[in-house]
Amino acid sequence: MNAIINFASNLIHGVSSNKDVFKFNGGVHPHDHKAESTTLPIAQLAMPEKLILPLRQHVGHIPKILVQVGDFVLKGQMLAEPEGALSAAIHAPTSGTITAISEQVIPHPSGLPDMCIMLAPDGKDTWAQLQPLDWRNTDKKVLVDSLRSSGIVGLGGATFPTHIKLRTNGKSNVHTLVINAAECEPYITCDDMLMRERAEQIIKGIEIVQSLLGAEKCMIGIEDNKPQAASAMSVACANKAMQVKVVPTLYPSGDARRLIHLLLDVEIPNDKRSTDVGIQVFNIATLLAVYRYFEFGEPSINRIVTMTGNVVKPQNFEVLFGTPLQSLIAAAGGAKVDTTHYIMGGPMMGFDLPNEQVPITKAANCIIAAAPNLFAAPPPAMPCIRCARCADACPVNLQPQELYWFSKADNFEKARDYNLFDCIECGCCTYVCPSDIPLVQYYRYAKSEIIALDKAKEAADLARERNDFRLARIEREKLERAQKHAERAQAGKAEAKSTETSSAETTKEKPSENQEAMPNTEANTTAATDKQAAIAAAIARAKAQKLASANAAESPKENVAATETTKTPEAEAAELKAKQDKQALIAAAIERAKAQKLAAAQAGVAPKNVENVSAAVQAEINQTEAIREKVNLATETKKPE
Repeated sequence: MNAIINFASNLIHGVSSNKDVFKFNGGVHPHDHKAESTTLPIAQLAMPEKLILPLRQHVGHIPKILVQVGDFVLKGQMLAEPEGALSAAIHAPTSGTITAISEQVIPHPSGLPDMCIMLAPDGKDTWAQLQPLDWRNTDKKVLVDSLRSSGIVGLGGATFPTHIKLRTNGKSNVHTLVINAAECEPYITCDDMLMRERAEQIIKGIEIVQSLLGAEKCMIGIEDNKPQAASAMSVACANKAMQVKVVPTLYPSGDARRLIHLLLDVEIPNDKRSTDVGIQVFNIATLLAVYRYFEFGEPSINRIVTMTGNVVKPQNFEVLFGTPLQSLIAAAGGAKVDTTHYIMGGPMMGFDLPNEQVPITKAANCIIAAAPNLFAAPPPAMPCIRCARCADACPVNLQPQELYWFSKADNFEKARDYNLFDCIECGCCTYVCPSDIPLVQYYRYAKSEIIALDKAKEAADLARERNDFRLARIEREKLERAQKHAERAQAGKAEAKSTETSSAETTKEKPSENQEAMPNTEANTTAATDKQAAIAAAIARAKAQKLASANAAESPKENVAATETTKTPEAEAAELKAKQDKQALIAAAIERAKAQKLAAAQAGVAPKNVENVSAAVQAEINQTEAIREKVNLATETKKPE
């Protein structure tokens, strides 16, 4: 009945039917639960008492913090700038004071804390100075570069930085822009309500993106369970180079590759991106954010969030980033008493939140309050019966049962061979499995292990390459040093040889003046005679020096005696006086030492150098003392009277 109503509505509103839509393999059709949150219009959530802004809200590098604790910031002011090419900025959702920069629990499957900026609103909501851009008359490169500081990312859940998707180069020539308005997962209705209420702004955003990409065609894919949204978009894009196509309600038609196949009958190879075949895909909420940025200069500070499930009043709200989840729950009338936990995203691909204090981020398109009547506890898994229902439901044409066996057995290489990484983790196989096996969890486990092994292998390969390079460098340096030594030795030999040659030539070619004055024979005879005479004289001098050294060694006492006999009386008197002075100084030093020793003995202090000495050392000390006594006696005896 619903299909008939939707088909009739499409005919009435002039929306193209799905006769030109190309089906993909597999898929499932769970109960959508969308009517609960579409009965009321989008509401503005009240300002919370505090905002928690995680730095990790997008794919890529974490942005660099620009503020400090205690700083006052204005609404739209940049709090963290993008770091690297693949990153996005974080802006202040309202005016207020930075109260802390610390780790807080964030909405993530791990439930672990991460670095966050805490902002206390001042209630004035004062905007910073905004700078709109004239996108029609501004260079495209300038516009795309400016998007890097806007903080806009894919708001469909992937959170990929938008400025990266709008960059064009020579390798990719985008000719078709596909607008993903399928919103296929159950419970999520934020895009549906956006198209109903803000279709004109979305169309303007499409025009901006189409102009930046240079795309000639634009196709908007909407599931047939959203007739009001399809009608509103058709009216808004009338007389424009855009086409609204209604596709069957089948999960996961909202996957980018599945939607491209539905609309264009184009299969994207698993090793390529859609831009490689000239197609780019954008989400509805992302286009609205692009329009608000270029038209009014507003950065990405809020989004539409579906609050549904086991709450009193399911509804869509416009929520500031960083708003605690409990504020959103309270705005929906509060959770019912049997609520067990909260799911971020849809029931097929979402994950459980750790608590109610986590903030709303750019990836939070839907929050579901879970209860046993909505999400029953999974029964225990049973053995696989090889029914192949998972293979029939797989939209990527994989063999889920084989991947399950390989993942369970840690046979990661075989899982990779069976194209594990082509799995989009949509959960269709788990949904249809009669044995209640959590197949997707096994695939996620295998992927994480393979990625970890690849990183370890890459690190090992890098270390090995560095070691091989080091060994090669050492060997190269050794060869270079050996070559330098060989060249230096060769150069030395050549220089010595050239010196000998030049000396011989000089001696041969430049004779002395005396030799030039006489005949050759007489000159040679005279030179030989002079050389022999010089040699004989040198030998005679050497013999004389040797004889003198021998005599001095044999009779040193005689020489000393001879020297003493040659001394004068005055010299003897001076030498005697010097000896007496020296002996007097020695005696005075000995007396002082004795006096010090006596004083130390009287004071009861023993000299340090005689404490606990050995017998041999004591004998040497006694011998020294005896020698000193003899010297003193000899000195006193020789003193003049």
